[in-house]
Amino acid sequence: MRKIAVIFSGNASHEITFNEPKYKKYISALIYLPELADADLSGFDVLYVPSQLNARLLLKNKDKILAFSEAGGIVCAFGPQPWQWIPNQKWEDRETNFWWWLEKGADSGIRLTNEAHDLFTNYLTLADATWHQHGVFWPPAGTDTLISTVDGGSVLYIDKVSTNGTWLVTTLDPDYHFGSYFMPATERFLDGFFPWLAEGKI
Repeated sequence: MRKIAVIFSGNASHEITFNEPKYKKYISALIYLPELADADLSGFDVLYVPSQLNARLLLKNKDKILAFSEAGGIVCAFGPQPWQWIPNQKWEDRETNFWWWLEKGADSGIRLTNEAHDLFTNYLTLADATWHQHGVFWPPAGTDTLISTVDGGSVLYIDKVSTNGTWLVTTLDPDYHFGSYFMPATERFLDGFFPWLAEGKI
């Protein structure tokens, strides 16, 4: 099983999500963001970077996170990213419609673009990854977009070309919503995502 380190901010949603027993069993360490600069990451396989982190402190640790991936590590980046710290990052802000499912003929606007990937053949469905969108990424050539918008923007992609490691980058923010008791799909997402991250084929 992969050793997973999770960065957390100390806010309520992170405390609730990452201390939930069914997820905590997959987490080898919780690293408080203000202490990340001095943390030894060499013993971990995965660094989980959740949404809702302090941007200044995140950017301060940009090079440390990059070094982890260059050493072969897996980095998971969650949530909107209007600040530059992800390799070859191209982010586009979009208006968020929190209540799209109340509309007549409701369509989330997202599509599963790689049904054969292990994450979706064995762990998740598109419905588990559907709540709302904050924007999209336009990833570099050679990456694998698993979920996209109807116009091709990436909602979740895997990048094995920008560094020596692997980046899983997504606009989704399940850690925030699960910890805020808002959006039931986020619990289903995390129920499948953590086992895959620990033992699945990435």
